[in-house]
Amino acid sequence: MKSIMLLLALLSASLTSIGVAAHELSYAVVLSGPNEAPTNSSPGLGSGTVTFDLDLVTMRVNFSFSGLQGNTAAAHIHCCTSVAGAATAGVASQTPSFVGFPLGVTSGSYDHTFDLSLASSYNATFITNNGGTVSSALNALLAGADAGKAYLNIHTNLFPGGEIRGFLQPAAVPVPAAIWLFGSVVGVFSLSHRRRQV
Repeated sequence: MKSIMLLLALLSASLTSIGVAAHELSYAVVLSGPNEAPTNSSPGLGSGTVTFDLDLVTMRVNFSFSGLQGNTAAAHIHCCTSVAGAATAGVASQTPSFVGFPLGVTSGSYDHTFDLSLASSYNATFITNNGGTVSSALNALLAGADAGKAYLNIHTNLFPGGEIRGFLQPAAVPVPAAIWLFGSVVGVFSLSHRRRQV
């Protein structure tokens, strides 16, 4: 009985520590010309993450890009396509571009955290088309990202519809936490088994 109580306490502590990260939804994004619709042969590439913090109601957009053929004209998140990983969608985030995004360049990086409780973090049309409130727009954006129907797009003067883009893909579960939890459970069962044999 003691070993079961110890196991439950250990699991509870483990899940509590993992739960801190559970309030964040992290998505990886890889941008390229072939990911565009219609596809193009741009040698440009980009990669990064989009992280939603559900406690703070924020979205951190962090990515780098290089090798564009045109000069940057805008960048934003589009949502929500009718089919996951395909087609196009309207702009969900700020227009005409992310605040502070480097314009007129072929390579660069961007890191900004948006307050998703503010209407200014969204395209006004996206709010209108998704329930009319900031709250409903946030829910639509989260649902679109979760369903693979949201993408990050970089527009340039040579490709006004978008030179490179990448769909938001759920980031991998943190392996160290999962291994630690599994190891803890195995350790408790081993300890319990040894005590019974003595």
